[in-house]
Amino acid sequence: MTRAALLQMTTGIDPQANAATIANAVAEARAGGAAMLFTPEMSGLLDRKRERGKLSIRSEADDVVLAAVRAAAQREGIWVHIGSLAIEREDGKWANRAFVIDDEGEIRARYDKMHMFDVDLATGESWRESNAYTAGDEVLMVETPLGRLGLAICYDVRFPALFEALGRAGCDVIAVPAAFTVPTGKAHWHLLQRARAVEASAFVLSAAQVGIHEDGRETYGHSLAVDPWGEVLLDMGGADDGGSAGLAFVDLDPERIAAVRAQLPSLANRRAIPAWRSA
Repeated sequence: MTRAALLQMTTGIDPQANAATIANAVAEARAGGAAMLFTPEMSGLLDRKRERGKLSIRSEADDVVLAAVRAAAQREGIWVHIGSLAIEREDGKWANRAFVIDDEGEIRARYDKMHMFDVDLATGESWRESNAYTAGDEVLMVETPLGRLGLAICYDVRFPALFEALGRAGCDVIAVPAAFTVPTGKAHWHLLQRARAVEASAFVLSAAQVGIHEDGRETYGHSLAVDPWGEVLLDMGGADDGGSAGLAFVDLDPERIAAVRAQLPSLANRRAIPAWRSA
């Protein structure tokens, strides 16, 4: 068994305060026996007022949250997956970027969210992530204490081709950090996380934002750990059922992956799908 820790957050508009929250969780995760800590999407800053938020968005070299988490990881001797941070790229554009940091504080992998959340919901919520962020274009996997970790972020979960690619690459665990809206969370969150775990025959760990944030938005919560058979091992709850920000642990059995893939070898049985035609 290998233990992971998931941090459910209600991230605010002050990066320094958010950095302190994560650094404290790093220490708590290490004390609880976790080999790796997972945080949500936009762990360092959640601010829908982009004119205000842009004052806190920095390059990797100057990002206070990234620096604080790297220092905490090195100090505590634990790996950390930062679900994502808003990062200024070299070309001046922004990226919604995840980081995998090892137990010496070194960055082992970076992943820029591929699919931008550009939607108009029936509730009246309208989001245009592509107005501020540039989409990534790489499928990434990195070796960690939990095994081969595949990287995705939030809205990516709706695009199964990405998870098929990660499954075929032999990922043991896939991280899907998120800041899901409440209406989409109620409708699809558990369904999508379980489906992606089954399709990839891998564990899925989804640290999430929860509750009402300083910028006025509300997020669904329900940070999850799902096994390769689609069984939910951990659900941290949401604002709808008393769930709140905090830390939780889950033990992952690597033999479960091999057992599921032997019993139901869907990845091995996959065939290339031909182009469609009209009958």
